[in-house]
Formats: sequence, structure tokens, C-alpha cells
Amino acid sequence: MTQAVEIESLARRFGDVDALAGVDLTVAPGEFFGLLGPNGAGKTTLISILAGLTRADRGRVRILGHDVVDDYRVARRLLGVVPQELVFDPFFTVRETLTIQSGYFGIRGNDDWIDEILHHLDLTSKADANMRALSGGMKRRVLVGQALVHKPPLIVLDEPTAGVDVELRQSLWAFIRKLNADGHTIILTTHYLEEAEALCGRIAMMKAGRIVALDTTRNLLARFAAALTVRVDVARVPEDWRERVVRESGSVRYLGLADYSELEQLLAALRRDGIAIGELALTDTDLEHAFLNIMGSTA
Repeated sequence: MTQAVEIESLARRFGDVDALAGVDLTVAPGEFFGLLGPNGAGKTTLISILAGLTRADRGRVRILGHDVVDDYRVARRLLGVVPQELVFDPFFTVRETLTIQSGYFGIRGNDDWIDEILHHLDLTSKADANMRALSGGMKRRVLVGQALVHKPPLIVLDEPTAGVDVELRQSLWAFIRKLNADGHTIILTTHYLEEAEALCGRIAMMKAGRIVALDTTRNLLARFAAALTVRVDVARVPEDWRERVVRESGSVRYLGLADYSELEQLLAALRRDGIAIGELALTDTDLEHAFLNIMGSTA
């Protein structure tokens, strides 16, 4: 089966920094795939290479079997990218912007699909507004629309809901879910980890240009099945437990335990330092907890 995305030994260096240090990754057709990592992990560089905006120093990338360098024209038509940056032409209306974008792909008479995009992105009332008159959130909606005008089988969303209000976020994800259900492959990068947890069937986590975790969302969560949290109502915690502080609120500290076996060790340390426990709580893990643990455990 031809993969939606095939990445082999991908490397890119900027000066002394390895933005990508040998990435191997495949994404199957129809997947809703998450690409997560802290700032500087290499996500945007990878997407730029996928879109043909940056050349790799080493390695190959294929979109549905088409090399992004050797067969650029076909590969680019198969891809729609929503970038992080708000890049727009200030001289056109929203509808004109989407019509012109259609023309870049040789598509005429695209009005019905453009109307559907405007409807799902709640832009119908702004169709004849000039781009420079829109708010930041509205401009980001138009970027999503531009990525979809040629109905690409692969859609890359690079922080698509940054600066977007909650109501639009929900309607946008309903639309994206529909596209995925219709067979479009989705690759999502986001700092809203609850979005990735709810939407993505499989996730890759990147750090310092490498993939440090790759698995189904369910399996990643299962690796950190539950979080045991101890609340102490003082700003001071035993020195050998300070790295376990997962949250602070005023003079309250919340300490996370990896498993139950650590509880007696913590209790002994608290007794030694005369610190009383305010609360013990066992909570289900989430993707944020898994992400922080994986990032913290990888060099």
C-alpha cells in the first residue's frame, strides 16, 4: 500500500543546529496523525520540507508515492498546508483570495466548494470583506480555507487554532473530522494537547530534531496509566523531591509520583522535614502528562 507520507533519514542543519537529525516516519492514508513537540523540536522544518519550502540536507520525502523534490508539481497538488504565520494579500476580499488560490492549482468554477468552505469556517458573512479588515482569528480561518480549495488528499495543520476563539475551534474541528471521515489524511501540530488527544489516532513526539516517541494515542496514555498527586500546603518541599513538583498555586505544591512504591519514600521525607500532607489524589492520565514525562525522560 502506498503511504500518504514516507519520510526516510531526513536531516536538515541550520548553522550549528540540527533541526532534523535523521527522522524516519510513515503516515498511512486516512490517518489523523499528531506531530507534537516543544518549540525548536523540528516540527515546522519537517513540514517545510514536506511542502517543498525547504530542501533537506539528506533523506527523502514522498507524498502518496511522489517525491517532493523529483516530482514536486504532483506532490504539491496532493498537499494542503495551513501555516503558523498569518500570511495574506491585503488587496483582495476573502472570496477573491480563495478563488485566486484555486487558480494556482488550475481550478475554475470552484464556487460551490468555496461556498461550502466559507460556511464551515463561519466566513460567509465576511466573504466580501477585505483581508486586511479581518481579525487575526478570521485571517487564520481564511488560511485554512486556502489549504482546502483544491481538495488535497493530505492536509497539514500547523497550529491551526492558535489565536482562535473556542466556538470557531469547535466548528473547525467538526469540519476537519468530516474531511478525515471522507478519506483525507490529516497531520496536526498543536500546543493544545487536549486537541491532539481527542482527534489523533497516532502521535509522534519530537525533541531536538528526533522522534522520541511514536505510537497510538491509546498506547501512549497507557504508558502512564494514572497519576498519584500529593498536595502539601507549604512552599517548601524536601530538596530531593523538588523535581517532582508538577504544579504550584501560591504556597501550595503538588508532587507527582511515578507509582505507588514511591509513596512511602515521600511520606518518610515529609515526616523528616515536618511537612503535613494536605491531600492525596489519584487521577487519570492525559496526553499532557504523557508528553511531559516523555520529554523529561529523553536526553
